[in-house]
Amino acid sequence: MSLAPPHSLNETLPHRRPATRRGDVTETVRSARDRLLSPAGLPPRIELALLRQHVGQLLVGVPIISGLVAVLAIAVGLREASFAWIWIVSHVVASGFLLGVVLRFEASTRPIFQAQSWKRLFLAGHFLSGLPWALLWLWPLCRSCGPIDTNALLFATSLGAIATVAMIGAALGGVVIATFLPLAGALAFRATTSQDASEQALYGLLICAIPFFTLVADRLRRGSVERLRHRAERDQLVSEIETARIQSDEARQRAEEANLAKSQFLATMSHELRTPLNAILGFSEVISNEILGPVGNETYRDYVNDIHQSGQHLLDLINEILDLSRVEAGRYTLNEEPLLLANKAREGIGYVQLKADTKRISIVSEFEPNLPQLWGDPRSLRQVVLNLLSNAVKFTPEGGRIVCRVGWTAGGGQYVSVSDNGPGIPAEELPTVLSSFGQGSSAIKSAEQGTGLGLPIVQALMTLHNGRFELHSELGRGTEAIAIFPHSRVLEVMPAMQDFV
Repeated sequence: MSLAPPHSLNETLPHRRPATRRGDVTETVRSARDRLLSPAGLPPRIELALLRQHVGQLLVGVPIISGLVAVLAIAVGLREASFAWIWIVSHVVASGFLLGVVLRFEASTRPIFQAQSWKRLFLAGHFLSGLPWALLWLWPLCRSCGPIDTNALLFATSLGAIATVAMIGAALGGVVIATFLPLAGALAFRATTSQDASEQALYGLLICAIPFFTLVADRLRRGSVERLRHRAERDQLVSEIETARIQSDEARQRAEEANLAKSQFLATMSHELRTPLNAILGFSEVISNEILGPVGNETYRDYVNDIHQSGQHLLDLINEILDLSRVEAGRYTLNEEPLLLANKAREGIGYVQLKADTKRISIVSEFEPNLPQLWGDPRSLRQVVLNLLSNAVKFTPEGGRIVCRVGWTAGGGQYVSVSDNGPGIPAEELPTVLSSFGQGSSAIKSAEQGTGLGLPIVQALMTLHNGRFELHSELGRGTEAIAIFPHSRVLEVMPAMQDFV
């Protein structure tokens, strides 16, 4: 059972911001913190993922670079064996340093907080690995002797090395520039000192290849960053969904525990309240009827009547709360049998007729004839009709008119409708009126305030009967409450079977 606060209380309470707003603020703060920690504008977790991607690509690309080095060393060694050994040793030293950085990175326990430091260390290793390529162009080799053109061989292998580094080092920003900056300086020096136009064109073409492959590596890096961002957003979304699921399960468990505590409280309090109420109602009725003798004072007799009415009102309230609690807890048992819906409507009109006559309210009955029986719980349907009629009498002004209708629905079911010409209910108050203990502005202003449980009980009982409850109202033109029963509860009348001899 949900306990809804009064409408006036809801207006005085401050409206809370949606939870999504707090989540947006948290995400903004986290993003700002990540950007402050990363000069490149990327969160450290993405920088770390790029470093790990670079390490994996580096281990794949090292054999390719080593193959180029071996081919070039063999070709150069045929002419100058001493320089070939120097070049191989320098390459091995630079590669060893880079491999040491990789091993230290893999062994690190908290690399995310040092992503920029690791990035600088990797760039330093690539810078060292580029020095042998600069040395290759600065060493005074014999470039025209022998069967192979040395410049063409150096150009092909250098271009292959630049392309390979651009591919395997794309995840690490600036790797092409860091690796081949010494080579660009060496080529610029050779271009300024050479007198051969073809050699100068060769040097210039190789220098231009460095920024071109830098751009290629940058495009590849951007693609990797976008993929990592999407993956991070997906993981974060999955994490938030899992967190929401856990919170929902915890909230459901707390609600079930609260509902159990409420049921135990109602069971205990109903017994504790009914025991003294029986004495209050019984003894006040004895005194009011003067069974043991005259009261002797008219004022006392009025007091006793007020006591009896107040006790009866409290007992009705307890019964309504227990009924609604049993329905919502799934413990309300329907004792169903065939019945006529029109008869239940007539019984309800008989209960409220005296009060309607006191207010000079006319109750008009409009029942369709020859309606078949309905399969339902007589006590529940009596309560449904009585609650609808009681509300109509309560809020209809003196001299008003109430119409109670029973008939067919378009789908072959049956309905009972109670309409009045009272003040009506504003459209924005309809959800409040249908909630437990909810009361509209008309009920709050009225002298005959109720418990606010009549319509919720009707709604719950109609749900148990597989039906539905509709409330239509217009301010200043009255209200119509309709309880609709499905076709499956209407007992069809079968034709009599003829006996054949």
